[in-house]
Amino acid sequence: RRSEPWASSSIAALPEVPARRTLRVGPDETYRTPSAAAAVAFPGDTILIDAGHYTDCSVWNADNLTIQADGDVVIDGPVCDDKALFVIVGRNATVRGITFRGAKSSAGNGAGIREHGKTLTVENSTFLDNENGILAATAKSGTITIRNSRFEGNGTCIQEKLGCSHGIYVAAALLRVENSTFRAQREGHHIKSRSDRTELTGNTIEDGADGTSSYLVDLPDGGSLVMRDNVLEKGAKSQNANCAVTIGEESTRHPTAEIVLENN
Repeated sequence: RRSEPWASSSIAALPEVPARRTLRVGPDETYRTPSAAAAVAFPGDTILIDAGHYTDCSVWNADNLTIQADGDVVIDGPVCDDKALFVIVGRNATVRGITFRGAKSSAGNGAGIREHGKTLTVENSTFLDNENGILAATAKSGTITIRNSRFEGNGTCIQEKLGCSHGIYVAAALLRVENSTFRAQREGHHIKSRSDRTELTGNTIEDGADGTSSYLVDLPDGGSLVMRDNVLEKGAKSQNANCAVTIGEESTRHPTAEIVLENN
């Protein structure tokens, strides 16, 4: 009798897919530091970080991670790979509720978060006194979304090395920043975007009395810009006092198909 084509005396084993897990980080947890959880994280895991001050840095390689504070979490200390407190290599990461403070590198571009993956969402987080708050200048596609976050006292300029660092510096298909606050930028720009499209909605971007930023918003390679419901303030110590928003001062690599300025 002829065997059916699906009949077989043996079945090849399918690779085992780990179930999505929640990894807890804290002084009394299995993983004492964020970097310990990063070393064992699988795609799709959620990492919950207990309230506390962590002198630590982490490299996150898995895709689809959610990294979230459970209480008041502050991370500072030496950066990983001379880049950032969080180096995110995996795609589609979400970071929530974490304070990143004092990131510095030998090149002057240390970041709270350095994004190497394709898409990143940052919510309810704070970036204080870093060289860059968020640096995602290597992710040419995907979307970088920042919501309900605070950037204060970031930035530096080391001309003999890499030039200036910024509150955020992003190159992506789309940069979207919503309901966030940028204050007291030290040199550089509050928001620098080499993205195809930049959307800024409901933000406060201000130098204050002591901020020395260059521009509030800089799109050096062009690209489309939509700005709605923002508050913009140039300070007396700004390094470029005559301009708040600039588009295409270096190149027109990205076509500027749309400029919308409403209710700012």
